[in-house]
Amino acid sequence: MNNIEKGLFLKLFNRGGYVLDFNTPDFDAFTMASVGVSLCLKYQCSKGKALAAFISEASEDDSTKLLLDLLGYYENVYPKFEKERDGINDSTIGITNEEYAKYYKKCKEIADRITSNKFDVFTTQSVKEAFSSEYIEKQTALMIENQSKNPTESIGKAKELIESCCETILEKNCIKPNKDWKLNNLVDETMKLLQITPNHIPDTAKEAAAIKAILGSLRGIATNIAIIRNAYGSGHGKSASYKGLQERHAKLAIGSSITLVNFLWDSFERNNR
Repeated sequence: MNNIEKGLFLKLFNRGGYVLDFNTPDFDAFTMASVGVSLCLKYQCSKGKALAAFISEASEDDSTKLLLDLLGYYENVYPKFEKERDGINDSTIGITNEEYAKYYKKCKEIADRITSNKFDVFTTQSVKEAFSSEYIEKQTALMIENQSKNPTESIGKAKELIESCCETILEKNCIKPNKDWKLNNLVDETMKLLQITPNHIPDTAKEAAAIKAILGSLRGIATNIAIIRNAYGSGHGKSASYKGLQERHAKLAIGSSITLVNFLWDSFERNNR
């Protein structure tokens, strides 16, 4: 979900500093149950400002979960929902119901897209716990299945698979990734840990130059997939004139990421036998 889409949810939920019809204790209880944080208690401000602050700084998993949970509350509990959905006038609401109805329609489309996405939704921690050769195979199959229908999403997932692999390997070796590291930094640190950088190949090794060249190219995969993802993949807002890449480009990103991930994971498992 990009920032523009998150903004639509905030416009739907924020009612002049309030969030729907929640009072402060109920809102804190709701957010605690959803994402483990009592927002008003944490930010010491109005419910609307606390929600906006959390969405701007929380992880993608947590911000998406809370917004979807609030949409579920809106649809099932919020008493004005039926009037707003149908655009019926209600003078007690400052903004017109027609406007809220438009926000709801857009938010519902976003929510349906996310919940119908066939890719498994894991929190960062659960990915690290579940990451395995079987997990790689499963994610590979899902990316390939989706590459023709949604190449943009597949490109984003190719980058995320590399990210998850590197973070898992580093943390299993008690190395906490720096939050400021980019994808190429994660790959660099992982390759150093596994001793599979070009520098780890002695010049006396048979065909050393060729092996070093391949290892250097593998590192380059991460850098270039991140560049492609930032320009064309999921996870960033796009202008109205944006056009995504085609299936063949998604295949290239997916194939490259799978090659790198399999090599990193095979090297990790070899070192831990």
